[in-house]
Amino acid sequence: MAFSLMGAAFQPPIVCNIKNNYNTNSYSLEANHIRRAAEIADKSAGFTSPHPNFGCVIAKGVNIVGEGFLYAQGTKCAELQAVEAARELSNGATAYLNMEPGDCHGDQTAVSALIKAGISRVVLGIRHPLKHLRGNAIRSLRSEGVQVDVLGEDLQSQSIEEALKSCFLVNAPLLYRAASRVPFSVLKYAMTLDGKIAASSGHAWWISSKESRHRVFEIRGRCDAIIVGGNTVRRDDPKLTARHGGGHTPVRIVMSQTLNLPEVANLWDVSEVRTIVATQRGARKSFQKLLASKGVEVVEFDILNTRSVMEYCYDRGYLSVLWECGGTLAASAISSGCVHKVYAFVAPKIIGGKNAPTPVGELGMVEMSQALNLIDVSFEQIGPDMLVTGFLQPIPDLTPVIPSIDETSAIDPSLTPYEASIKFFYKTWDPYGAFSNFSAHPLQMPDGNGGYLTWPSVEHYYQAHKFTGVDEPLAKDCVEQIKSAKSPEEAARIGRALQRKHPNLVRSDWDTAKIEVMYRALKCKFSIYPHLNSMLLSTEGSVLVEASPHDLFWGGGREGEGLNYLGRLLMQLRSEFLGEPSTSISQ
Repeated sequence: MAFSLMGAAFQPPIVCNIKNNYNTNSYSLEANHIRRAAEIADKSAGFTSPHPNFGCVIAKGVNIVGEGFLYAQGTKCAELQAVEAARELSNGATAYLNMEPGDCHGDQTAVSALIKAGISRVVLGIRHPLKHLRGNAIRSLRSEGVQVDVLGEDLQSQSIEEALKSCFLVNAPLLYRAASRVPFSVLKYAMTLDGKIAASSGHAWWISSKESRHRVFEIRGRCDAIIVGGNTVRRDDPKLTARHGGGHTPVRIVMSQTLNLPEVANLWDVSEVRTIVATQRGARKSFQKLLASKGVEVVEFDILNTRSVMEYCYDRGYLSVLWECGGTLAASAISSGCVHKVYAFVAPKIIGGKNAPTPVGELGMVEMSQALNLIDVSFEQIGPDMLVTGFLQPIPDLTPVIPSIDETSAIDPSLTPYEASIKFFYKTWDPYGAFSNFSAHPLQMPDGNGGYLTWPSVEHYYQAHKFTGVDEPLAKDCVEQIKSAKSPEEAARIGRALQRKHPNLVRSDWDTAKIEVMYRALKCKFSIYPHLNSMLLSTEGSVLVEASPHDLFWGGGREGEGLNYLGRLLMQLRSEFLGEPSTSISQ
């Protein structure tokens, strides 16, 4: 059964054996449960930074007995939440997952939860799109005697096709990133009925309604970053916040080749949200120093263009990026293939003006036959406005053929798999993401009074210990706030914010103690989880690099300029576990 999703033709593999003989009603029921899994998988959108969306529904026939969804990277997996909710009703039930489990490589929590609960059958929407995770959970479940069916492979019907589409859509950012090696990119603009984004004077407040602007805040909350150009900063002086009263707020990125930007702007206030300015190498060094003094991060590019910025966002681990720029930058982003989806808010207004700006600048097209057609278009009335959404690019092929080592050597004999390698890690879903201090591995650490405390993650422990030992009630409150954070991401956000707001509460020896604090947490983590210990030892002979491009202390930096202390601590631990002499950096 070939089907089309956003204009892309998918041809599932030919299945020779028919092991299921469900009638139409059974397929409809299966599809409903999968759609529900995809629906709840999206529940944390806007409250945490974008991550792979997992939802799990446990059902017996029409009755749903348990549900769960992944709140953020490094939190309890959807499958474990669902079996805990279903309790004894899990035994003999079917689990419906929108995507194959695998938030962290080598972590079998999701699979183990389903097996221990007595789940007899698992229905998957899609296989995991990341190559190092794809198929692992399916093989593990089947090896334990659990029946696993995959939509479009083992189950096929019109209702199944529609359910499969919902699974693709809820994880579109991950799918685009996995296949294209750039973040999923959305272009958003508001225009009048005659296609203008501002009056001839440049005045643009407000084209769209209050209801539409509220929807924009929701869209922003689903993204890692918002990109604008210099003209937008000079003309509108935007804040680009999500304004939803808490949760995730995306980074603001300003693209400017010449740094012809105002010295005072809302985006230079980084007390709550980070701002990055991307510019041409060597541009206005004095202004770069001014921005740096305000806490704005300046990133120089040899050639500044939309593609290079998108590749930079990919290196930062971003899944989703929102373009809220003017027509010139929008046209550049579209021309370079950096825009995947469009949100167009059309207001029932006419402003006119021969020189009034339009949403998209020159694309070099001279005939209507060259126009770009949106795919999978939808229309929604929001207040008095009409929201038109659609995809500019179909979901690409998710299963590229990777040459084997032998094939690679035949192509280039100079390449050998036996040379020392560098293992990068950053996000928890990366191949070595379990090395991250954000991974979901609780710790039992001494409390200083002869007992032990449970910390949800290494990051929780690290951030809280900025304030331990300080004889102030407020410092103790800081520790409790961090310890009770719902995710490592939230613990980091709270810890950093409290450090900025109350620098007097941070322990006086923190600059020298923080390496030892991180070392203790990492040693505990890799001592109590055998599969993590094995993964660490398997990297013997490789250099470990935390690939954060912006953390120049714990990470390796964008161009290797970082100190990479997280990677160095892991290599020190590896040597200790192997019984080899090493130079300690934790003392």
